[in-house]
Parts: sequence; structure tokens; C-alpha cells
Amino acid sequence: MASVLTHFDSAGQAHMVDIAGKAVSHRIARAEGLIRMAPATLALIESGTARKGDVLGIARIAAIQGAKRTADLIPLCHPIALTRVAVEFEILTPDPAQPGRLVRCVATVECDGRTGVEMEALTAVQVGLLTIYDMCKAADRGMVIERVRLLAKHGGKSGDFVAPDPTPESAADR
Repeated sequence: MASVLTHFDSAGQAHMVDIAGKAVSHRIARAEGLIRMAPATLALIESGTARKGDVLGIARIAAIQGAKRTADLIPLCHPIALTRVAVEFEILTPDPAQPGRLVRCVATVECDGRTGVEMEALTAVQVGLLTIYDMCKAADRGMVIERVRLLAKHGGKSGDFVAPDPTPESAADR
């Protein structure tokens, strides 16, 4: 039976997937993730009084840079000429029964190429959230990055993917 894991050859050795024969198409991927923090930490971010500056503005630039550098971080990813990277942050109001406050990061990445941009979108989200952690860790080392996932991808041979809605339990804190 052939493996569905494309980064391994018939002998089980890791390799970079050959995309030379694939058609160029417009590809889009969208990913999200959350960072949970203490209410006082979120207040610092919202007020703009964090010691290191505009937390969400800097995290947005870091996320864009992360998308652009994905092939340098993930060994078998192809370098991709991205045509668009958009990063949005949203303050969520969690369920009062849940501890902490949430910041949601959503990254949308596009290219015209032979391979998808899912890893670039996921990397953008992680780097954006890690930047928030880095900038606020002096105030709150207990922050938690959670629920990073691919929301959707469009284009390419494998077609479209749209993630199912979160379970009712996890949707409660959105």
C-alpha cells in the first residue's frame, strides 16, 4: 500500500516533494491560533503601555516575516514567492467561567505556484503569537498558545479544504 505521507520515498527516506510537474495555480491558505493571558496582560496590550511598544503591530510584522521565512524553518518546505500575507488580531471575550483573556491571530497567505501555502499560514500564526508572548513575558509567563489550526485552503490538485466548526465546548470561549 502506498504511503499517503508525500515527504517519504518508496524506501521510507525523507525527501523534498518534486513539484516540477504540478500546474501553477492560485493558492490560498488561512490559519488561526489563540493566546490566553491574564486580564492584566491584555490590558497592557490594549492600552499600548507594554514596555516593548505596540505589541499587536510588532506581532503582525513578525507574523508576515514568519510566513516569508517558512522554508528556512521547516526543512522540507519549498521556498515560495508569496503574493499576499494578511494578519489580523482580534480580542475575544471568553466564557466568564474560563480563566484568562484571549487574542486570536488569523493569517491569510496567497501565491501563484506549484505547491500550497498552508505551512506559511500556520507559521505566520505561530510566529505572531510567539511575538506576543515574547513582548509580554515580563508581565505574564503563564500565557498559553493554543488551538493553532488550518481553517481553509484553496487551489492545487488536492482541491479545497475547510475545517469543521469547533466543538461546542471550544466554541464557548470564542
